[in-house]
Amino acid sequence: MAAGAVLVLAAANYRSVLWGAAIQNASTAAKLAALAALAVLAFLFGDASAGALAGTRTGLTPERWGGFGLALIAVLWSYDGWGELLYAAGEVKDPGRSMPRALIGGSLAVVAAVYLLVNAAYFWVLPVDEVAASELVAADAATRVFGQAGASAVAALVMLSTFGALNGALMGGPRVFYALAEDGLFFRKVGEVHPRFETPHVAIALAGVLGVAYVSVRTFEQLAEAFILGLWPFYILAVWAVFRLRRTRPGHPRPYRTWGYPWVPLVFLLASVAMLLNALIRQPLSTAYSFGIILAGVPVYLVWGRGGE
Repeated sequence: MAAGAVLVLAAANYRSVLWGAAIQNASTAAKLAALAALAVLAFLFGDASAGALAGTRTGLTPERWGGFGLALIAVLWSYDGWGELLYAAGEVKDPGRSMPRALIGGSLAVVAAVYLLVNAAYFWVLPVDEVAASELVAADAATRVFGQAGASAVAALVMLSTFGALNGALMGGPRVFYALAEDGLFFRKVGEVHPRFETPHVAIALAGVLGVAYVSVRTFEQLAEAFILGLWPFYILAVWAVFRLRRTRPGHPRPYRTWGYPWVPLVFLLASVAMLLNALIRQPLSTAYSFGIILAGVPVYLVWGRGGE
């Protein structure tokens, strides 16, 4: 089923940018409405007396801090679609105006609000111990409030959410392959645009093939963890570049000024490095696997990059 979903969405994005955007808008709107409804109904009809918000006296030991760091990886996956918006900026009218609005007002503000609201609803109806032991917190919370019908509704919501996230990945990911090919850092064929559909069709097809391969051999949890561990080193480099460019190009025009510089980016760097080091210590094999894939690209870049711009 997962491979079939990859192929269907790859075909839709291959055919038209508008098709992919329409699927994304519809799935996002439906998902947000369903999550908001779940949270509101949990607050209205749930029994708060047994929930975690009724009170807890447990402290944060070093071991729990380490577990918190691992749990943060899954949380960051929930937020991470914001970055993929930028991959398609070259195909957006007036990106300088629309991209900041979409990033801050849409991705970050809305996602953060819904995420916090839904998690507060979970803790409203479930005790801490039950949340910690649960593999399907949303289903358990819905079952507590609505019975078996709630669990079925959450299962449908999870499928909808996964479908939308997959479509977003197939909209954004191929644009990376396309940009690399345009810069001479990847096969030139991948940088072609379909003469009729005006989409990076080869890059989308490549992403679809790779997607089918990944979902065939790894679990959802493994894929989400590898995604974050593979992507966040580059977020660290991007934020570090803010410091470096301030020093090496002090007179360069900067339409956007980093808020809270230097403390906000510095805190981000320290927290991000701590999260990755914690993952490497607590889950060395899977983390080393993700880092190893990145490092394997270094010699390829050094050789291939000589012909790039």
